Amino acid sequence: MVRRSKPEICVDILKVLALHGPLKPTHITYKAKVNFNLLKQHLDFLIKQNLVKKRTVGKKKAVYAITKRGIRVLRDFWEKGS
Repeated sequence: MVRRSKPEICVDILKVLALHGPLKPTHITYKAKVNFNLLKQHLDFLIKQNLVKKRTVGKKKAVYAITKRGIRVLRDFWEKGS
């Protein structure tokens, strides 16, 4: 299995959220193919960069969604051919 860099994992998370979000963390781990501990680290980073936002649904369920800024960053990434 090829190890992905932090930017590659972040882009994969953003792609998953752009295509399927908002999602619960367990669904992101499955679709982005990343373990839960790594996901938490990357989500924290993406939230601090204002690329992802956390929302609470119901009493305690957290879901994550890509922000408008996250969509712009993802679009720029795709346009550069990466």
